[in-house]
Amino acid sequence: MSKEKPAGTGVILVTLFLAGLLEVVPLPEDLNWLRPDWLLLVLMYWVLALPHRVGVLWGFVVGLYHDVLVGTTLGQWALAYSLGAYFMLAAYKRMRVFPALQQTAVVFLLVGSSNLLAYLVQESVGRAYYPPYTILYSTLASAVLWRPIVAALRWVQLRFLVR
Repeated sequence: MSKEKPAGTGVILVTLFLAGLLEVVPLPEDLNWLRPDWLLLVLMYWVLALPHRVGVLWGFVVGLYHDVLVGTTLGQWALAYSLGAYFMLAAYKRMRVFPALQQTAVVFLLVGSSNLLAYLVQESVGRAYYPPYTILYSTLASAVLWRPIVAALRWVQLRFLVR
């Protein structure tokens, strides 16, 4: 039994940084409702792949990064991402053995609950400028992109020996 030292923190940070860039890429107004939650999807992948390294604290920090990046109420996405990371940590053993469709359904629920929590925070401070049902569009887009993101990040994990 060998004790492997953790490696690849820089790679994890780069993937989260790139996901942050995708969060702010300008889209036409009609397509903006379909923007997937890139940061949360990448965070959930790393929690699923490396639960001993990436957890709730990472979710909080990545959420603060998202808050600052898009200029929302500070702590709104930090709370939502912490919750998403917590639930992924609680279910990671089951998620690893779920078939692809079932994983996608769980991701839909996790992203949807995180987006709903962020919306409720926006609503409570009076900054919700869109109807609540619109979060379903980005949640659905995130769920559809889950499997391609898993495939891409798995390749990155194997290529750069992230452990």
